[in-house]
Amino acid sequence: MSAAEVAPLSRRLLAETVGTALLVAVVVGSGVMATELTDDVAVQLLANSLTTVFGLGLLIWLLAPVSGAHFNPVVTAVVAFTDRRPVTDALGYVAAQLGGGVTGALLANGMFDLSLLQLSSTARSGANLWLAEVVATTGLVAVVLAVGRTGRAEAAPVVVAAWIGAAYWFTSSTSFANPAVTLGRVFSDTFAGIAPASAPAFVAAQAVGGVLAVVLVRGLFGPQERASQPFTAATHRATADGSAANHSDGSVSSSSSSTGTPDGSGTKSTRA
Repeated sequence: MSAAEVAPLSRRLLAETVGTALLVAVVVGSGVMATELTDDVAVQLLANSLTTVFGLGLLIWLLAPVSGAHFNPVVTAVVAFTDRRPVTDALGYVAAQLGGGVTGALLANGMFDLSLLQLSSTARSGANLWLAEVVATTGLVAVVLAVGRTGRAEAAPVVVAAWIGAAYWFTSSTSFANPAVTLGRVFSDTFAGIAPASAPAFVAAQAVGGVLAVVLVRGLFGPQERASQPFTAATHRATADGSAANHSDGSVSSSSSSTGTPDGSGTKSTRA
C-alpha cells in the first residue's frame, strides 16, 4: 500500500485486532516458554523482553502502512486528541485492540496446552508499580508522538520497540504501558499475567502517562497544527524533507502529524 492510500476502516480495524492479538501472544507465550526452560528469573525476563522487542518491532513495520499500528488504546486516544482524528474511528480502534488483547492471551494459552479460559492470580499492586507504569507509558507515547512530529516515522519500529525493551528492565512494573495488553494478560495465569483486581490501577496509571506525554512533547517541540483526518499511516507520515504529503482523499498531512504504534507497543505490551 502506498503512502497516498487510506485503507478502509474495516481493514484498519482488522490490522489493529490482529496486531494486538499477536503482540499479546508474543508477550504471554514467551513468558510461558521461558518459565518452562529455566528457573532463573533474570533469564526469564531477558527472554520475555527480547522476544517482545523483536515481535513488536516486526508488527509495527508490517501493519503501520495499514492502520498506523497503534495496538494501544492510550496511543489511539492521544493521537485522536492531538490530531483531531474521528471519534468513531478511535472507538473502533480501541474496541479492536481490547478484543485482540484477550484473543492473544487465549491463543497463547492454547498453544501451550493450558486452560483457554483462566484468570491470573499474580497481584501487582503498590504505588511504586503505578509510578513505573506512568513513566513507562509517558515514554512510550512520547516516542510515538516525537517520531511523527520530527518526520522520522520510518524509525518507529526500532525506537518504539527499543523503549519497550529498556522499560522492561528499568521499571519495577516491567512496563505494561498498554490497557489492551493489560486486559489480555488478565486472562493468563502465567509469568506475564496480572490479577483482575490489579489491572484497573495499571490502566489508570497508563492514562496518566498518556496525558503527561502530550504535555512533554508539546514542551519539547511546541504546539502543532491539527487537522481532522482518518487514522492511517498515510495521515501520520511526513515526507522525508518534512514537507506536507497529499493523500488520495484530498487531505494533507504535515510533518507535525503523529505516527501511532503501541506497545508496544507498545508496546506493550511488555512485561507488561
